[in-house]
Amino acid sequence: MKSVTEEFGSLVFDDRVMRATLSAEVYNSLKKTIDEGASLDISVANAVASAMKDWAVEKGATHFTHWFQPLTGITAEKHDSFITPAPDGRVIMEFSGKELIKGEPDASSFPSGGIRATFEARGYTAWDPTSYAFIKGKTLCIPTAFCSYGGEALDKKTPLLRSMEALNRQALRILKLFGNTDVKCVRTSVGPEQEYFLVDREMFEKRRDLVFTGRTLFGAKPPKGQEMEDHYFGVIKPRVAAYMEELNEELWKLGVLAKTEHNEVAPAQHELAPIYTTTNIATDHNQLTMEIMQKVALKHGLVCLLHEKPFAGVNGSGKHNNWSISTNTGVNLLSPGETPYENAQFLLFLCAVIKAVDDYQDLLRLAVATAGNDHRLGANEAPPAVVSIFLGDELTAILEAIESGKPYAGRKKTALKLGVDVLPVFPRDTTDRNRTSPFAFTGNKFEFRMLGSSNSIACANIMLNSAVAESLRIYADRLEGAEDFEKALNDMIRKTIKDHKRILFNGNGYDDAWIKEATEVRGLLNYRTTPDCMPHLLDKKNVEMLTLHKVYSETELKARTEIMLDNYCKTVVIEANTMADMARRDILPAVESYIRDLSETASAKVRFAPDSPCGFERKTVSGLSLLAEQILACTEALEEAVVKLKFAPDAEQESCMIRDNVLPKMSALRAAADEAETLTAGKYWPFPTYGDLLFGVK
Repeated sequence: MKSVTEEFGSLVFDDRVMRATLSAEVYNSLKKTIDEGASLDISVANAVASAMKDWAVEKGATHFTHWFQPLTGITAEKHDSFITPAPDGRVIMEFSGKELIKGEPDASSFPSGGIRATFEARGYTAWDPTSYAFIKGKTLCIPTAFCSYGGEALDKKTPLLRSMEALNRQALRILKLFGNTDVKCVRTSVGPEQEYFLVDREMFEKRRDLVFTGRTLFGAKPPKGQEMEDHYFGVIKPRVAAYMEELNEELWKLGVLAKTEHNEVAPAQHELAPIYTTTNIATDHNQLTMEIMQKVALKHGLVCLLHEKPFAGVNGSGKHNNWSISTNTGVNLLSPGETPYENAQFLLFLCAVIKAVDDYQDLLRLAVATAGNDHRLGANEAPPAVVSIFLGDELTAILEAIESGKPYAGRKKTALKLGVDVLPVFPRDTTDRNRTSPFAFTGNKFEFRMLGSSNSIACANIMLNSAVAESLRIYADRLEGAEDFEKALNDMIRKTIKDHKRILFNGNGYDDAWIKEATEVRGLLNYRTTPDCMPHLLDKKNVEMLTLHKVYSETELKARTEIMLDNYCKTVVIEANTMADMARRDILPAVESYIRDLSETASAKVRFAPDSPCGFERKTVSGLSLLAEQILACTEALEEAVVKLKFAPDAEQESCMIRDNVLPKMSALRAAADEAETLTAGKYWPFPTYGDLLFGVK
């Protein structure tokens, strides 16, 4: 049996394999493309393709695919075999540089937001050489970008790569001002912590709501939930441990840096955390992680639920996006450093993030907006929908000292050329972590906690990279032309702190008083739902910033707004139709069966014991009869509300109708059905209960 070190990355065409299979000239040229963004020569592509094919075939691969991430939120792939006909009737295995660099999948059925007509099918995939190819099953998967015939991005990777390049350009300008001319590129890195639920597969298949929507649309609260907090970091059950063991093995083979696993707060909830890596690679790895999680679960008779809120009344699942900025020389630009000079650079990058989050809080909010995540944000289990930054008491005090021009009264002070005294080394972990903060500084990185568990991390990082790039651009424009660099730097940092300190909050994000203060006193945004926030993608300031940095074109932004709202509408309509179907075909017949049997029992009692009060039967039949009528009325009202959606003029109007009319009716139907569940004998209830699902995996 191979050791972990031997197994890790064994299915990845990584740097080790490239060194061993490519000539020094080809390898160095490819590395320059990967590390510095240099153009790729076709002769290099041909050499790489040949080596990649030979390696993959030796590993048992028969096909290749351009693996891409369309706007569906999941991955896509079209498999082609390596075989090519030979003159003598045999076949040979070939793979050219042209096939490596470019593919042409049918683009007609992928979301385009009006960029492409349905009958216009041509689309292109383009190799992303910065993300290693890998083998999945018998297929060589080549990570790619996906665009339309006209060149518009139809995926999540292309804008992500653009945003990374935008931040790289502006960060290099800033570093040059500080004398760091040896830095060739700046990259953002991410480590996304992934939460998920595991339920028994047989029980899952008996719940049409889980099958069709990924979440339970009905379900009364069980006698025990997460009140005892005994599941959090508890002993992992044998069946789950076996699943985690195989999951790790499969991820390690694919080079995914799965590091930490544990039980989460809610029953049946767990978490996997990787070591962080370059953002586009981390995005690829997270998509792979979600796919492999679900595949491995089925092998163990389980189903992995990635919905943000699969169960009401217990914590939902998020995805914490740990984000940092580093140079190719190994310097983390969000690490305070060991000298006052490095501190000045750190403070400027810190201020750039603070300014970015405040200026573009709407973009960060809408980047995590989905129908599923709307159930989670602000529910005292996840950050509120109001965006704020946690810095901790000490770093906050340092910024306050800089703003006021007074000496920092904390630890040992060293004069910094900002006109104030600050400490030369900012000690890490001097304050507690704040799990209620949407955007928390954790020593040398920021943890963006608003993402939902099923989200692609690309969207959040696109907006974060772009917003920080804009802050750095503004800083560089001012500092490059400054007569006195130190004075200009001092003034800029002070101004940033003064202008954007409203976004800084170290307290309890769950407190209602904070939401009131944030919105009424500080003027922060509170977009509670997807229909509230998504249209703001097209606000003038957002369009101008994102197009200036060439992250999106205006056409692409309009398309994405349309796609995200349309996805929201389709998701909720499927849920509403599923609810109505389950109410009519499952819940009402079950309730009526129990009412009939109770009524017959009561009649028998009276026949044999005329004085029997039949209290249980009478009260239960009375209660269930009223609830049955209520369930029917709520079902009819919900069905009527869904029909009215057909008359909405566009996706934005439809999403508002769903928010204001459909969702309240879904809640009303659920309330009546869940109450009926508590009165109905277990053998009559038509599908597994919350107790069965949450505690059914041993």
